[in-house]
Amino acid sequence: MDKEKNYKDTGASEAPPFKEGSKGSIVVTGAAGFIGSCMVSYLNQRGFENLILVDEFEDESKELNLLHKKYIARIEREAFFVWLQKEEPAVDFIFHLGARTDTTEFDYAIHQHLNVDYSKMIWEYCTTNKIPLVYASSAATYGNGEQGYDDKNEMIGQLKPLNPYGISKNEFDKWVLLQIAAPPFWAGLKFFNVYGPNEYHKARMASMIFHGYNQIKKGGKVKLFRSNDAAYKDGEQLRDFIYVKDIITVCYWLMKNKPASDIYNLGTGTARSFNDLVNATFAAQGLQPVIEYIPMPADISDKYQNFTEAKMDKLARAGYAAGFTTLEKGVEDYVRNYLSPNLFY
Repeated sequence: MDKEKNYKDTGASEAPPFKEGSKGSIVVTGAAGFIGSCMVSYLNQRGFENLILVDEFEDESKELNLLHKKYIARIEREAFFVWLQKEEPAVDFIFHLGARTDTTEFDYAIHQHLNVDYSKMIWEYCTTNKIPLVYASSAATYGNGEQGYDDKNEMIGQLKPLNPYGISKNEFDKWVLLQIAAPPFWAGLKFFNVYGPNEYHKARMASMIFHGYNQIKKGGKVKLFRSNDAAYKDGEQLRDFIYVKDIITVCYWLMKNKPASDIYNLGTGTARSFNDLVNATFAAQGLQPVIEYIPMPADISDKYQNFTEAKMDKLARAGYAAGFTTLEKGVEDYVRNYLSPNLFY
């Protein structure tokens, strides 16, 4: 880990501040997905239309995420690097938000290709072409939390993720910290439990707010997993739930301000229970909560995180002071302004 001092000793980023109205393009990978499409919308709202979108666009279930979005190119993920070599576009920044995020996909070769090898290619392109980079890591890297949830770099090599997805994200984080050659600015973001609009296509992997809202519509009650740990009562398993609007706000802040290059946690810093989350989902619809507790599926029981809570000191020290949306406010906005009217962000 000694090589990471190549970054930390310099303090602030070597990259100049991002200029509004720059003629260069911004690349967003995973652009048709949940967080990526919200990032595209956020950039559009701030006047950025010179966007290059990268994803697997043949998935029609994600197509509505990009409806009415403005951009200059859509490039298939596996053709992206050939396209870059051929077109040589002027790129000012890359948000690498694309990944295989299915925690129930146990074929590690898939995660290795999409989450490790592909990310290395993004890193190397940014390094060679001096392009600042923000990439998505994950709180899944922390495993069962036995090492805590501190984003100190010296802890990354000690983490024990519980599934291939988490392993792949941690492998890339470890690789990043060993690199001497780097983009002029980079930030890895360990996303905690993200919820919000544009996750309609995620099926089993969508947030509990999404599933809870639809269960309420169908049967008037929400099903939650029973606890698999005597330390937690049913529904009292705790997670750090963060609204997607906070995620993209931080990403944008990093693009504009470029603090010290580093790997940062990105949660609210406050763990809340699944009971709290479901109660907020009912409250957003003016309903009294009705919860049924069901057995946890066998394929996730031994890989289930009963507690996550981001330590947010590092991002605060970097200068981010905007705060985060409360669970109640975030769920209310999501339910009333997106789920109920079936709208996208």
